[in-house]
Amino acid sequence: MIGLFAVTAAGRRAAAELAARLGPDAVVADGPIGPAVRRLWDHLDAAVFFLASGATVRLVAPLLRDKHTDPGVVCVDEAQRFAVALTGGHAGGANALAEQVADLLGCTPVVTTASDSTGATALDELVDLLDATVDGDLAGCGVAVLDGAPVRLVNPLGFPLPALPPNVGPDVEDPVWTVVIDDRRPESRDEDWVLRLIPRTLVVGVGSARGVSRTAVTETLARLDSEHGLDPRAIRAFASVDLKADEEGILHAVQDLGFWHSAGGDELPLLTFPAQVLAEVAVPNPSEVVRAEVGTPSVAEASALHAAAELAHGAPVELVAPKIKGDNVTVAAARIRPRGRLAIVGIGPGAPDLRTPRAEAELRRASVVVGLDQYLDQVRHLLRPGTEERATGLGAEEERAAEAIALARQGRAVALIGSGDAGVYAMASPALEKAGVDIEVIGVPGVTAALAAAALLGAPLGHDHALISLSDLHTPWAVIERRIRAAAESDLVVCFYNPRSAERHWQLGRALEILAEHRPATTPVGAVRQASRAGQRVWCAPIGDFDPAEVDMFTTVIVGSSQSAVIGQRMVTPRGYRWMAPDAR
Repeated sequence: MIGLFAVTAAGRRAAAELAARLGPDAVVADGPIGPAVRRLWDHLDAAVFFLASGATVRLVAPLLRDKHTDPGVVCVDEAQRFAVALTGGHAGGANALAEQVADLLGCTPVVTTASDSTGATALDELVDLLDATVDGDLAGCGVAVLDGAPVRLVNPLGFPLPALPPNVGPDVEDPVWTVVIDDRRPESRDEDWVLRLIPRTLVVGVGSARGVSRTAVTETLARLDSEHGLDPRAIRAFASVDLKADEEGILHAVQDLGFWHSAGGDELPLLTFPAQVLAEVAVPNPSEVVRAEVGTPSVAEASALHAAAELAHGAPVELVAPKIKGDNVTVAAARIRPRGRLAIVGIGPGAPDLRTPRAEAELRRASVVVGLDQYLDQVRHLLRPGTEERATGLGAEEERAAEAIALARQGRAVALIGSGDAGVYAMASPALEKAGVDIEVIGVPGVTAALAAAALLGAPLGHDHALISLSDLHTPWAVIERRIRAAAESDLVVCFYNPRSAERHWQLGRALEILAEHRPATTPVGAVRQASRAGQRVWCAPIGDFDPAEVDMFTTVIVGSSQSAVIGQRMVTPRGYRWMAPDAR
């Protein structure tokens, strides 16, 4: 339960508004505030006070027992300028609640917990992002980061990282700590004040004679470290020809290495491939003897490269340890190289509670965010300090997409944001057209304008439907009209986005005329402007009476099928569809 407490009339109004937006867990306390706090305290998960911070402290201080069990307390000033996480920042959830309250009230969150107030650039989060093994004092280095001490970052392979605080970077002078992100052993063994993060980038290929011993395989694998400096903790998988899938010496050696070096002692996979597949892989050290025995001129090098390519999903791979010959065994290692990262993020139609957690995570993951200025305004509070912003005005979708791709190709972690259907239509299409395999592209869906509008109207999309953009910026109007006519003849519910602008002022009227030729004049047409945002408007009218002049570029229009109806002021399309010929309606 979230308790909301206020003294003044303005505070009580703000508390009631916030409670409605927080949901059923939020309760506005009645009566004098002191007795109310004491009565509810033991039942609260969190509390929001519309009160001066000093007065709030005096109210809750006698009730505080343990930061692990006390409710998180957030204080909002009378002018609603700040939402302050007062107590229970981490364990009590006050930091997250302050962010949420500030988002809902349109004010500034104030978080003073060290790791959060510095932008949550915690090194343990880097470990999670990179799926890395830690070698060194993670906690000690983390304290130095939070204290603002100079920390040098060494990232020779170029992993795309989130924004980091200004005291962490490659050019920091006189560092007290050094963080190295690499899959190789350091040349110097003097590692005082060095924290190594070891990503799992390596795939090791193994070939052998029948009956090879575990010891022979293990000793040859160890040479990847001793001769090539590859850290065994960076191994992601092993690979071989399918004839070796049951080779006990290989299986036992792989099991041993996984136990000692993989995260949590997990067993590393052994991937096997047919000889004819491996025979197609170009390698530097082919052998005709091996070809005669197993049907491919290479097992170790070919399987390492082929397995790495499969696991890379388009990322570049390279052979970093050519074939090493042991006692009736050969090994080789390939690296999956990191590449720039582009996340195409739909941030939803506007309301914070319609923004997906995955979208918020990607915004925190990015070191640079590209998007329309008004969209950046909606999510700026979610970005880490130091995140670079590239904001533009209306239009220029292709330019934004090109800029985001160029930044990702520089090895950056980039978020390209769009709102509502724009996240899918206006941004994703040009970005995906231009992006190649040299960058990693992640799609992060958000709640679309169509879904937000449909929820406000009722259930108009309850049966088969079509989403059609009326923008002829990239699609000729003749093509759009053919699509509308096909949807009309199929008796589909049709959702129009991009319905009208200064340049497109007649298209919606023409689209409604086409649909009206195939369905009754009583067919409902619903419209939602600025769904979930300030100034939201929802209205509905029969297709014969609907006025396109009321629609602008911020409006989504949904036209019912012949079966749609308005029931209790809600637009509904029944799932039990019964089609009728046009002349029978």
